[in-house]
Amino acid sequence: MTDANATIVTKSLGRHFAGKWAVRNLDLCVSAGEIYGFLGQNGAGKTTTIRMLSGLLRPSEGTARITGLDHLTGGRAIKQRIGLVPDTPPIYDYLTGRQYVALVASLWHIGKKDRDERCDRLFHLLALDEAADELCKGYSHGMRKKVHLAAVLTTAPQVLLLDEPTTGLDPLSTKRLKDLLQEESARGTTVLFSTHMLETAEQICHRVGILANGCLRVEGSVAELRARFGHSSLENVFLDLTAAAAADQEPRGANDGPAAG
Repeated sequence: MTDANATIVTKSLGRHFAGKWAVRNLDLCVSAGEIYGFLGQNGAGKTTTIRMLSGLLRPSEGTARITGLDHLTGGRAIKQRIGLVPDTPPIYDYLTGRQYVALVASLWHIGKKDRDERCDRLFHLLALDEAADELCKGYSHGMRKKVHLAAVLTTAPQVLLLDEPTTGLDPLSTKRLKDLLQEESARGTTVLFSTHMLETAEQICHRVGILANGCLRVEGSVAELRARFGHSSLENVFLDLTAAAAADQEPRGANDGPAAG
């Protein structure tokens, strides 16, 4: 894969807060239809990276290109191609789940027929049918996340960015989410998500990248990383790398302000 054919490309991407680096020298190249997992401990720089890619944070250094558009000049065109699912979604409490999806779809100018068909399918897949017409105020954290995911996918994004998508989900919902991400990948959607759930990454990611202290330490398929480090599981690879990172002198990102993660 070349940079020209990739959906997400970053070069020396970095962000600091009050002079402390949360992410630095990040080079990524993620292709269309790829599921890429960002792994790392709290404060490793995962959330900061996702916020930079989504346009919520301006990088302190480096460049990023999304679907061929530069993050500094692409502006609204980039945002129209990205679907962002943060760890705490911005749900409106006094809308029902169905109304919230309709609101988001209207902002992306999705026609009513397409909106309703996609919404009904997604609500069914995510087991939200019974709660579709209830106010979001009464939703659990997991339900709020699923409704926001349904709203985002109704807009048919080219790039899907998810921050800890399985947090707050029960095992059945987690399984359905994984199936849904694989469906999106098969349709050509680029999926990048952060997670602490190594088992999830092993099961569905084409490649993973392990972050520590704001730096990308290693990336590759799970099979490649197991072979490279001589381990039978991704968990042991992850533990070895994070232990080594804790002992070195690389810039740290664990206490770089509220956006580091």
